[in-house]
Amino acid sequence: MSTFESLGLAPKLLDAVKAAGYTTPTPIQIKAIPPVLEGRDVMGLAQTGTGKTAAFGLPLIHRLMADHDKRAPKTARALILAPTRELVNQIAETLLVYVKGTHIKITKVVGGVSLNRQAEAMSRGTDILVATPGRLIDLMDRGAVRLDAATFLVLDEADHMLDMGFIHALRRIAPKLGSPRQTMLFSATMPKDMEEIAAAYLSNPVRIQVAPPGKAADKITQGLHWAKGKEHKTELLKDYLGDAPDGLALVFARTKHGAEKLMKHLVSEGFDAVSIHGNKSQGQRERALAAFRAGTARVLVATDVAARGIDIPGVSHVYNFDLPEVAENYVHRIGRTARAGADGDAIAFVSGEEIGLLRQIEKTMKIEIPVLGGTRPTEVDPPKRQGRGGGGGGGGQRRGPKKPANAQSKPQGQGQGQKRRRPRRRNAA
Repeated sequence: MSTFESLGLAPKLLDAVKAAGYTTPTPIQIKAIPPVLEGRDVMGLAQTGTGKTAAFGLPLIHRLMADHDKRAPKTARALILAPTRELVNQIAETLLVYVKGTHIKITKVVGGVSLNRQAEAMSRGTDILVATPGRLIDLMDRGAVRLDAATFLVLDEADHMLDMGFIHALRRIAPKLGSPRQTMLFSATMPKDMEEIAAAYLSNPVRIQVAPPGKAADKITQGLHWAKGKEHKTELLKDYLGDAPDGLALVFARTKHGAEKLMKHLVSEGFDAVSIHGNKSQGQRERALAAFRAGTARVLVATDVAARGIDIPGVSHVYNFDLPEVAENYVHRIGRTARAGADGDAIAFVSGEEIGLLRQIEKTMKIEIPVLGGTRPTEVDPPKRQGRGGGGGGGGQRRGPKKPANAQSKPQGQGQGQKRRRPRRRNAA
C-alpha cells in the first residue's frame, strides 16, 4: 500500500487529504489505518513528526461518518486524550481539516479556558472530543460531559501522560466510556509502565513500530558544545542565535522559572523571543505560539511539558540549553526541527553536571554526538535539587570553530571544522 486510495478511506476523506497537500501516506499511516478501519485496537510506537494524528484521525472519522447516530446532549462519540493544551489544539486543528464537508463535529476542552464556555460547547454534544485529562474530569464532575456514548478512545503521547501523572485521571475516565470500545494508544517511547496500560485498556491490540526508540530524523544534524555553566551557556546561545538571524529557534530549558528568565534576558539583548511553560495562561501560550509560527518572534523558549504539540515546519534550530533528565525527551525535543522534509540543526550546551545525562542520551540513541567546540569540563555530580535554569548576562568563552558538513565526532575537547550552514554572524557585544 503506497497511496491513500489503497487504504480504503472514504472519498470525502481522500478529498480532504488531497486538499491538505498529502500525496503519500507515512509508514505509521500505512500500518495503522487498515487495522483501525477493521475495528482493531492499536498500539503504535512512532516518533514525533511521523503523521500519527492522521494515522488515527482519518480512520476514526471514516468510521464515525458511516454511523449517522444523532448526537445526544453532553455526549461524545469518540474521545481523544492528550497531555498538553498545545497538543490538544494541534490535534483538533488537524482533524478540522479532515472533517471539512462532512457532518462530523470536533470539540476541544483544555485548561486555562472558561469552564462555563466549555460546558456550553458540550451541551449540544459532539462527535469527537479532544481533551486534556484534568479539564475533562472538571467537566465530568460538573455533570457537563457524559462519556457513555463514546465507543472510541485514543491516547496520544501516552508516554508523556505517564510522566505527568495522568494515569490516575485515566483510571477515572476509562470506566465511564461506552462498551464495546475500540482503543488506540500512540507513543514515541515505550517505558515499562506502558505495557501495563496496554494490558489494562487494550484488547488484543495490533502492535506497530515504525522506528526504533531513540532514533532521530535523518535530516537532523546534531552537535554539542561544552559549557562552563549557566552564564557561559547564555553567551553561547546568543552567539549561535546571532549566527542564524533568519532561522526559527526553539530553546529548551528544564524549569518554568529558567525558561522565563532566559527569555527575558534574550529580549533585553535585542532578540525577538517569547516563552511557553506551565505558568503561562492559555491565552499567553497561544499568542506566543502564534508569534513564533508567524515568524514575528524568532526564538521560542519552552519547557518539555509546554512544547508537546509544537508542530511548526519552519523550525530550523533546536537548542538544548539544559539537557533533559529523561533521555527519551531529548529525541522529542530535537524532533521539533527537520519536519516536513526540511533540514534542521540540534545543538546541546553541556556542563560538567550534565555529562551523566549526555551519556544516557547517547546510549539511548546509540550514537556519539559530535563536539562542536569548547573544552570538556570536569564531570561533577548534579545537585540533589536541580538548579533553576535561566540566563543572565555575563562574559563567557566564545564559541569555537563551526561544525563540518558531515560532522563527525572529534576527541573530547576538540571541535574543528566549518559549520554545515554558516549564516551571517552577529557582531559580538
